[in-house]
Amino acid sequence: MEIIKERQDYVYICTFSSLLWYRKWYSVSFFPSIFVQEPDDVIFSLDSDEKKVMLRCEARGNPPPTYRCDISYIRYTDYRYSLIEGNFIITNASEITDYGRYQCKAENSFGTVLSRDALLQFAYLKPFSTKTRGGVSVREGQGVVLMCTPPLHSPGKILFWVFNEFPSFVAEDSRRFISQDTGNLYISKVQPSDVGSYICLVKNPVTNARVLSPPTPLTLKTDGVMGEYEPKIEVHFPTSVLATKGVTVRLECFALGNPVPTITWRKINGNIPKKARLRKSQAVLEIPNIQLDDSGTYECKAENPRGGTAFKGHLQVYSKSHFIMINDTQMDSGEKLQWECKATGRPRPTYRWLLNGLPLTSQARAEIVNGELTIHRVQQTDSGMYQCIAENKYGAVYSSAELKILASPPVFVLNPVHIIATLGKDVLLECKPKASPKPRITWKRGDRRIVPNKRMMLLRNNTLRIVNSSRADEGNYVCRAENQLGSAEMTAMLWVKAKPQQSGGDCGESVVLSCKATHDTSLDVAFQWLFNQRPINFHQDGGHFEYIQTTSTVDLMIRSILLKHAGKYGCRAQTSADSVFAEAELLVRGPPGPPGVVIVEEITDTTATLSWTRGLDNHSPINTYNIQARSPFSLGWQTVKTEPEPVTGDLESAVAVQLNPWVEYEFRVVASNAIGTGDPSAPSRAVRTKEAVPSVAPANVSGGNGRRHELVISWEPISEEFQNGEGFGYIVAFRANGSRGWKEKMVTSADSTTYKYRDETFPPLTPFEVKVGVYNNKGDGPFSKVVVIHSAEGEPREAPSDVRAYSISSSELKVTWKPPNPGPGRPRGYEVNYWKDTEQEESGQKQRTARNETSMMLSGLESNSLYHITVKGFNSIGQGPASAAVIARTRKAPPAQPPGNLMWIQEGNNVSLNWTPVKSKDNESDVIGYMVKKPHNQITRTINPSTMLSLPEGGTYIIEVRALSEGGEGSLSSQVRLVTSSGESAIDSFYCANVLISWKLMCDVTIAVSLTSLPNFPTVDFFRL
Repeated sequence: MEIIKERQDYVYICTFSSLLWYRKWYSVSFFPSIFVQEPDDVIFSLDSDEKKVMLRCEARGNPPPTYRCDISYIRYTDYRYSLIEGNFIITNASEITDYGRYQCKAENSFGTVLSRDALLQFAYLKPFSTKTRGGVSVREGQGVVLMCTPPLHSPGKILFWVFNEFPSFVAEDSRRFISQDTGNLYISKVQPSDVGSYICLVKNPVTNARVLSPPTPLTLKTDGVMGEYEPKIEVHFPTSVLATKGVTVRLECFALGNPVPTITWRKINGNIPKKARLRKSQAVLEIPNIQLDDSGTYECKAENPRGGTAFKGHLQVYSKSHFIMINDTQMDSGEKLQWECKATGRPRPTYRWLLNGLPLTSQARAEIVNGELTIHRVQQTDSGMYQCIAENKYGAVYSSAELKILASPPVFVLNPVHIIATLGKDVLLECKPKASPKPRITWKRGDRRIVPNKRMMLLRNNTLRIVNSSRADEGNYVCRAENQLGSAEMTAMLWVKAKPQQSGGDCGESVVLSCKATHDTSLDVAFQWLFNQRPINFHQDGGHFEYIQTTSTVDLMIRSILLKHAGKYGCRAQTSADSVFAEAELLVRGPPGPPGVVIVEEITDTTATLSWTRGLDNHSPINTYNIQARSPFSLGWQTVKTEPEPVTGDLESAVAVQLNPWVEYEFRVVASNAIGTGDPSAPSRAVRTKEAVPSVAPANVSGGNGRRHELVISWEPISEEFQNGEGFGYIVAFRANGSRGWKEKMVTSADSTTYKYRDETFPPLTPFEVKVGVYNNKGDGPFSKVVVIHSAEGEPREAPSDVRAYSISSSELKVTWKPPNPGPGRPRGYEVNYWKDTEQEESGQKQRTARNETSMMLSGLESNSLYHITVKGFNSIGQGPASAAVIARTRKAPPAQPPGNLMWIQEGNNVSLNWTPVKSKDNESDVIGYMVKKPHNQITRTINPSTMLSLPEGGTYIIEVRALSEGGEGSLSSQVRLVTSSGESAIDSFYCANVLISWKLMCDVTIAVSLTSLPNFPTVDFFRL
């Protein structure tokens, strides 16, 4: 491991090497070191509980790499460094000693390669100075800048301002702006509501740590109001902005002025990109996924009625180098190597070449011109790992490839080779030795060299072709390969056999194979069936095989054949004197087997080019292929549309179309033939379609409600399946009815469903045309249809009118009112406040209507008391003003004395009831009548101290009497218990204060009398004789 200090940065090269072992190169697949994972930039938090930094590096190769740290290369030893399975670990990392760029080196016997470099940074956020900040005093209408002066931090910061106390954050609008570049708070025109204490909050986006500055008081001067003045641009982007291709660029521009200036943007000699966003009341121009053609001069202009001013700056977009890769190459010694290293980038990249990690320069046989490497007459010593490095001042990229120089005598992997040919068919005898340089090939049969003719042809790839083979062609054929390093021979042993008989059947069917033998009838004959040269066990294989035998024949029945039953079936007939054998081949036709591995050749935003290898057709030609896909949003595997449509059985590639952009898919292929549909292939590797501009607009755009001066807009969020890329968000566009320009606001959260816009200048219930669009890093998508949404109506603006209060009883008042005039701030209910004349309004009580009623009964009040009453409307936003107070007095309390001396005469079911009148006291309400409570809660009212009652037959009843007054109902009398009879034998009774006389009509029998005297109420029990 080497540590090299350059420009105050440290560059670390971590080395891992492999064991130097080898075998014959043709017996094992060897390959050089290839990076599986190269180190990435790391930002390490100094506040982290984990005190270790890990830079990951993994390489694959054969011989496999082992990892070690070469201490001998370190200029100073440090126990804090360790290397574990390729991962470089720094314990107790320090920014002073460990900040810098790191590189990983991979090495095995084939050569050495270097990884891209990785930057190790440290995240921290220092506290603010605790020194008290001085106050700022300005005139009303004047602009002001409150300084933040962020503390030391790394790598970046996010700034907020707190007003008066946490977490009351300053809301940015056309009048207030927080610069993420300077951290300062800019108020273009100070209002009295701005007076208070301001605190700058800085947040580290990596550690989420945050610190608060000391407060800065803002006060208003008392020497007058600032008059109008022209805008002054107080914060702006630099005159020269450099940006990497693909990032998001934010250009700030904000001005002080009175009236509040309006900010506009333009691109000199061009148009602002459509994907650009205006944020923070147009104070920020944001360009996502910036491209080279977005470069140019941009101007922001601040205007108000007093004048205008502008600022211009140049945006230069650069791109890191991007490669056209070089590929591994195998060459025979003596050939010429040409590798062209091409890369794109702005500024134009320069090129360097490395061989096994060391710089390669032009020399005797090697030439390097503009990134192109040429080596004349390559030799074995030129083998190794080559890397082309394309770099500009914004970074470097590496392309690696192995050069293998082949130099070996001919070697045959398989020798001898056994070939069985079918009689009458052509035969191909291959000769493919491994050798470098390419060997000379000759063929011979026996001791004689083969001279090509019409039946025996020597093809360009050194294969010997025998046309219309016969048994005379059987024998040994020798291929001899020879180059300057040696020679070798391979023997091909050829047998020519007659084609066996064939029989066939479809899966699930049953077939019968017959075997008949002619023999001497004096001898017994035995038959035996074989499958692929092995005797058939009829007691196994699920009962598929059945043996059917007669005297000289034996049949083999195979029931419900399966694909596994395809093969060669042999029948052997044997007597004590001789045996014969015959063989036939059974072909089983079935659905196709699964296609081979599915490869995604090319991917776009909506298409995927797929290829696969044919599976077994199982003796029935493949008719079609079905392409299926699966994504995190689908319910299992779904058939996708393809080009061509349909995908016929002779094809091994197709294009899946109408896919969704930026969605991860897996693909598989299913083959079908006349028999049926086969099993699917194994899934392809998961691939993600490329990003595209969103194509689906939000649905169900609606809104309303909210607080005064708010426009609330809501919509259904777009599913991740249709977001089509990173950086997805919403564009909320709105304008007041009748206006021309749209105001657009960006909502950056993909899960958002609501946007609230507040502007104190528009009145309640202002109609707005609203549409909601979508965007991502690729650009803007469609907008929804325009709908009309009204701004919030706010709390009620007027008090109810014609408020009146009426005395109902000693404890009740009824309050009525009229609703306010129709208009913004319609009440959703009313609140009645009431308090006694001897109390303060604040200590009074409140009751609300359940709905929009215009009256209310107040109960539970004190008798003969004066009450003050107000009514105000309310809705979901708040309360409106209260009406003028009205006064009402509750009535005197009802008499406390109950009716007394109840007397009644009962004749059958009719009762005549009398009582002593109730006299009210001075502090009680006058009696205006009486209320008699009868059975089943029936009420009889009378102004006299007597009444006639008619009671139902056959029951016992309780009668009660109470006085009625303007103050309400008086106290209850004692209860009267009455009994009525059914039938003719009704009892007639007379009741007075203390005596009961009873008798039975139409009867001479004396009735027992029971006298019971109770206070105020006589009670009599009746006994029927």
